[in-house]
Amino acid sequence: MSRLLVKLGLCLALMTFSAGAFAQVRAWLDRDRINADESLVLSIQLEGVAGSGPNYGPLLGDFKLIASNAGTSLEPGRGGMVMRTLFLASLRPLRSGLLTIPSLQVNGMSTRPLSVMVVGNAPEPPQQQPQPVATGADVFMETLLDDDSPYVQQAVGLTVRLYSALTLVGGKLDQPTPQGASLTRVGDDNQYDRDISGRRYTIVERRFLLVPERSGPMALPQARFDGRSAPGLFDQLTGSGGDDQHARSRPRTLNVLAAPANAPQPWLPLRSVTLRYRSTPQGLRVGSAAAVVVEATIDGANAAQLPELLLPPIDGVQVFPEPVQADEGFNEGRPRVRLIRKFSLVPSRPGPVRVDGLRMDWWDVVGGAARSTTLPPLNLTVTGVGGAAAAASNPGGAQAPDAANTGAAIGTDATAASASPLGNAAWAGAALLFAVLWLITLFWALHLRGQPSRAPVVAAATGTAPAASGSRSLALNLPALKQLIDVGDFEQIATVLRSLARPPAADDDELVERLVDPEQREAVQALRRARWGGGDGVAARNQLRAAFARPPQWREVAVEAPSPLPPLYPPRG
Repeated sequence: MSRLLVKLGLCLALMTFSAGAFAQVRAWLDRDRINADESLVLSIQLEGVAGSGPNYGPLLGDFKLIASNAGTSLEPGRGGMVMRTLFLASLRPLRSGLLTIPSLQVNGMSTRPLSVMVVGNAPEPPQQQPQPVATGADVFMETLLDDDSPYVQQAVGLTVRLYSALTLVGGKLDQPTPQGASLTRVGDDNQYDRDISGRRYTIVERRFLLVPERSGPMALPQARFDGRSAPGLFDQLTGSGGDDQHARSRPRTLNVLAAPANAPQPWLPLRSVTLRYRSTPQGLRVGSAAAVVVEATIDGANAAQLPELLLPPIDGVQVFPEPVQADEGFNEGRPRVRLIRKFSLVPSRPGPVRVDGLRMDWWDVVGGAARSTTLPPLNLTVTGVGGAAAAASNPGGAQAPDAANTGAAIGTDATAASASPLGNAAWAGAALLFAVLWLITLFWALHLRGQPSRAPVVAAATGTAPAASGSRSLALNLPALKQLIDVGDFEQIATVLRSLARPPAADDDELVERLVDPEQREAVQALRRARWGGGDGVAARNQLRAAFARPPQWREVAVEAPSPLPPLYPPRG
């Protein structure tokens, strides 16, 4: 019995240690900018362990705690079911300015500090002023537009607010779509409190993205709310279920402007555009990938409305763009988005390279003028495989391509070639002939695969053949395989992957069956889809990079035992 108790105690201790090891806490605000007469909601989530509520004392110097509550749930997570406790606190600022919510202690852990800008009771812009309502109304609505006179296809921020001095127990809030426009809901509803004429109202705020599709006057239908308030004391005594509550916003009309004749194409009406480099390489190397990361911050549009971020073509450099990372938001009543895209640059020859900056032409809806935002160019130097920079006086130098663009360059000496045009032409022709012959030899060797391969694609860079002279498999070199995935064509990648198996796989189906790692099998399937035109090539390369960053593991191939019976037909002489 004592042993059983000891074991139970150890199990409980391990469970407590595990929960504490994986416990974490995070905090966030529902808004980072409010008016002085509004409230905001502080959310604190404790994950992985049950605990007591936070100590709100450190923030009471700048805020008044109006109400707080908590709820616990058990939700599926990575390692099984995870306990999450959410603490909510409604706060009212005691002064204006940039206020800081300090770090709070929750179950022995600290939250990160948060900031909120509290704006004084200055009047809002004309288009944002609340619409007049009946004095003392229990429930009313308003609609706010960030631009009453937008251009056609301009993204307009539409905010619908429901004000209620009563406790609502249910209802439906709706904003019909106007004719000749598209309307999309953005994000989740915000809820906060505000004092109006000495009365406290709870506000539910819902945001939309309105895009006019034609010019001219456009009527915005009324926003509607139909619901029910909580029963009061008299209603409870009489058995009544509360009163019906209805509210409508006032009608609005937009004057949609046509696109100007001198506007850049494609037509892109925005408020502001900011471009910058997040990272750039110091130089480039033949056959190796270097990254250029670009960031675009757009005010007045979402990601779906913007053109694709692309670098201009670069002479002598292959450009492989990765998928765009989009961070969309709704700030100051209108949409904003930040786009980040990484470009892998793989040069094919040494020498100087100019990378022209990304450019975006757009129409300034505030200034009413055409604008162009451009990144500055990058002037880089491409070094050869050996690391030496190519001489600028050697324009005739060529590099012999191989399956991964990592082979040695077939260089030319400026003093060896004849100074006459005939001599230059002869040397260029000879270099081209050698390159073609080298390619033919490479592809012949890859397809036969009858001898140990010395191709620099995945063979070890020591220059020695694999130890097993009878093996038809290539030796694995992960850095070279990564370069092949970055710059090789899909047929070359598939051929090399099949050759890595021991013994080599006969086709792609056998390659998939032989791979043990499910992620590597799925990456090969994505490669097959990209090879035959039905898949995303960029996504396939990304999957291959991630999956084959580690060595492949192979299933054992069953070897059939020789039959003891003589052959049915004798072999031919």
